[in-house]
Amino acid sequence: MNALKFCTAIAAVAFIFGAGYPAQAQKEPSPAFRTEPPPKEASRSAPLPNLPQAAAADSRSLVQVAANSRVQPVTSHETHPEKRAPYPPPNDNCKNTKSFDAWKRDFRKLAAERGLSNRSVAIVDGTQLNPTIIQRDRKQSFFAMSFLDFQKRLATQNRVVSGKRKIAQHSDTFDRAAKEFGVPASVITGFWALESDFGAGMGKFPIMPALVTLAYDCRRSYMFTEELIAALQIIERGDMTPSTMIGSWAGEIGQTQFLPTRYLDYAIDYDGDGRIDLFSNDRDVIGSTANYMKNLGWRSNEPWLEEVRVTRDLPWDQADLAIKLPRSQWAQWGIQYPNGSPVASDNLQASLLLPMGRFGPAFLAYPNFDIYTEWNNSLNYATTAAYLSTRIDGAGAMGMGRGNTNGLDYEGTKELQRQLVARGYDVGKVDGLAGAKTRAAVKDVQIKFGLPADSFATPELLNALRRNR
Repeated sequence: MNALKFCTAIAAVAFIFGAGYPAQAQKEPSPAFRTEPPPKEASRSAPLPNLPQAAAADSRSLVQVAANSRVQPVTSHETHPEKRAPYPPPNDNCKNTKSFDAWKRDFRKLAAERGLSNRSVAIVDGTQLNPTIIQRDRKQSFFAMSFLDFQKRLATQNRVVSGKRKIAQHSDTFDRAAKEFGVPASVITGFWALESDFGAGMGKFPIMPALVTLAYDCRRSYMFTEELIAALQIIERGDMTPSTMIGSWAGEIGQTQFLPTRYLDYAIDYDGDGRIDLFSNDRDVIGSTANYMKNLGWRSNEPWLEEVRVTRDLPWDQADLAIKLPRSQWAQWGIQYPNGSPVASDNLQASLLLPMGRFGPAFLAYPNFDIYTEWNNSLNYATTAAYLSTRIDGAGAMGMGRGNTNGLDYEGTKELQRQLVARGYDVGKVDGLAGAKTRAAVKDVQIKFGLPADSFATPELLNALRRNR
């Protein structure tokens, strides 16, 4: 859960968070995400199912929307709450036309609608707008790197060793979570490592000012108003205070970076000490993360990702997370495991995942991999997290593929997107990030040009687009 995992921006180049598919509203990476462990210093509230985008994006519609979208105050934890509807997409081109004071007046009305106390209203009234937060949200600078570079930097041997050490340290708790929720220890520790390096990088930003500022800003006002309300519910319930609610600048909490709504729905007291602590209580972190994944639909006793070797001649258009076929079909097409043994010829459904096209690393992605893309819809992040979990589980190091992957850089991807838009394709934002819509358009154009349709943008494809204006 899902994403805003920021590092220091270099060379004004964008990180490819957004390369994921299926085509759903993307959860941005968490700001606490780090490429290296830092030095040791010192879910969503229910939006309207069919919310009009304009109403979601414009904070002026806040009270009107809220009247029909009330959230009952959370009084106790449920391990299987009703799944919340997804948030509407960001309104990237909006401008704030309402003053912060006027927004606060509207929020007071909304707070009354949601049953929040005067004390909660006072917290918001006493919070100052932080323009830096708005700038960070609107001008996110990411590193542009290939999947191979990405996983090499993040799925490190140090994290493999640390994950195994954490599993040994809390073997009883992990065993209990596996029995109760069906989620393996390696899967939990894979996310745990990437989200905060096991608590070393949770963020040190006061969450309330961040949520208030982002709730005011029109880009994602609806989403962060819901998250602000959830954070106030957490405080009213007594789990935290404003001064102890410290985390990422985008409001994420704890060692596996739960948004406030996710905390309300899935955070549990897993060691029975009478309180929930996702900051320093490993058992609560383990139980809460497993609970969340189970509610996302994790299927016990099933794989999530396996590295494979592909042949030189495949129906490449079938390599798509949206296409699930029996393993027997992949076996018939000659797909093998890295050691040369054949893929099992059974009916277990799997997709062929080629994050860098037909010459790069290849994986069979199973239904449980969908949980990774729901946690974070970045294809690079989801695949890296899933691969890291297999390494913690004992899998060998990843192969580098079977040839030159020859992908486009940031500027090349932007030009490709412009070429696709000129031909009537919806690629989302022309931002140099090969996201779900861009990959779908690439696949369609590859088919039209008679190229192998592996959805991976290459200079070859860009040159073909240039020639066929």
